[in-house]
Amino acid sequence: MLARVTSGAVVGIEGHLVEVEVDFSRGLPAFNVVGLPDAAVKEARDRVRAAIKNSGFDFPMKRITVNLAPADLKKEGAAFDLPMALGILGAMGVVEQGRLGDFMVVGELSLNGDLKPIKGALPLALGAQIGGVGGMILPQANTQEAALVDGIEVYGFSHLMEVMAFLRGELSRSPVRVDREELFHHSRSYPVDFADVKGQEAAKRALEVAAAGGHNILMFGPPGSGKTMLARRLPTILPDLTFQEALETTKIHSVAGTLKGSLVAVRPFRSPHHTISDVALIGGGSYPRPGETSLAHNGVLFLDELPEFKRNVLEVLRQPLEDGEVTIARASLTITYPARFLLVGSMNPCPCGYLGHPTKECTCTPQQIRRYMAKISGPLLDRMDLYIEVPALEYQEMRREGDGESSARIRERVERARQIQERRFAGIGIHFNAHMGVKETKEFCQLNGPSHALLEAAVKRFGLSARAYHRILKVARTIADLEGSGKISPAHIAEAIQYRSLDRREGWM
Repeated sequence: MLARVTSGAVVGIEGHLVEVEVDFSRGLPAFNVVGLPDAAVKEARDRVRAAIKNSGFDFPMKRITVNLAPADLKKEGAAFDLPMALGILGAMGVVEQGRLGDFMVVGELSLNGDLKPIKGALPLALGAQIGGVGGMILPQANTQEAALVDGIEVYGFSHLMEVMAFLRGELSRSPVRVDREELFHHSRSYPVDFADVKGQEAAKRALEVAAAGGHNILMFGPPGSGKTMLARRLPTILPDLTFQEALETTKIHSVAGTLKGSLVAVRPFRSPHHTISDVALIGGGSYPRPGETSLAHNGVLFLDELPEFKRNVLEVLRQPLEDGEVTIARASLTITYPARFLLVGSMNPCPCGYLGHPTKECTCTPQQIRRYMAKISGPLLDRMDLYIEVPALEYQEMRREGDGESSARIRERVERARQIQERRFAGIGIHFNAHMGVKETKEFCQLNGPSHALLEAAVKRFGLSARAYHRILKVARTIADLEGSGKISPAHIAEAIQYRSLDRREGWM
């Protein structure tokens, strides 16, 4: 007796259809799973057997073979428990097999038949949509996430017996409906705001420029000056996610098992500890999973205490910063995860943190300071467009009454600048000023006589490199966009030069 159930597997962040075939044959009782299953899929044999028995059904004492096709696609996770159980019950004739072909079925079973939530419900639903499957049966906890996909009737259940009753027509269940726009806008809120930040006007301005042009930024200053507080508020001034961006971001978090709620509607903010490994940062493992760079896709990756990160960890950031994606190659497969994020780093000016502090004395020797500075990866520092000093706050600033400028007002200016850039780069595959190459920089960052003279004087006086020269032009272009100016003026160049302060510090570059 043969039964077929449509299920799905996630590869990277894409869902693929998998056909679960169940066959009974003569011989000693056995339960074999073939089709490139991992350990979790093989262990489904014991879960499925117990769930079927504890749900009031007989388990066949026959030789059972379950094939997961296509056989060359690796299957992992516990989402195949439910389709295996339904395939066995279908082969027994307990449920009509024709009904099984109408749905993609995924779900993890507990020993008593309860359905547990799974990872990757959204990409699986998208895979069902692409594959032409009209319905989906999955755990109740995953229904809101899967219902975000148009053209799929999503049915959620909490127990194997409910699924069987539904397939046999004994239980009526309406498909789950989600108002996507209402959910999207309802979930779009941040718990923090730039209005909470006292003082640090120069740092706020630098973050606004970084947000407007997609520029990576490094903040340095003594402990307690507000570097982390500022970084956590950067996503609040970035343009709102579009619905397509939200879906792509949600797919990544769903696959990684970090999804809270049913939709990621705000820009992600990821702040890994400096003890993180390169695999955890970039992604990987025996079966590759998204790392922090992919979880920060469409948002902000914040590296606090940058010199404390291991050099090999910082080196792996080079590919995503250049390409906006991470490619992980293994013997059995190669997976590419999106990783387009805005990088923010922070650090102290010296090991003790008080170099240049107005009231506290630095206890570090010059040699210790040089070693501390040398910890930062040169290629990573090369990809920072803005350097901004965040000094210790004066008492008058801390006690100042009233709130600062809100994130909403800053975001309005950022969005206007981004719109200018979208029109400027239409059709050439660039979205931000920070991503301009030499050709685009030459075309869109032309200077008049006074601007040329100012930049030339800065290059000669501070010994700025060709790299710094192009960074200044890109940042000046963003500053001009914030003002709605088509031309780069000397004032824009002067402000951009201020953001290259570390180029002028011995031992940094």
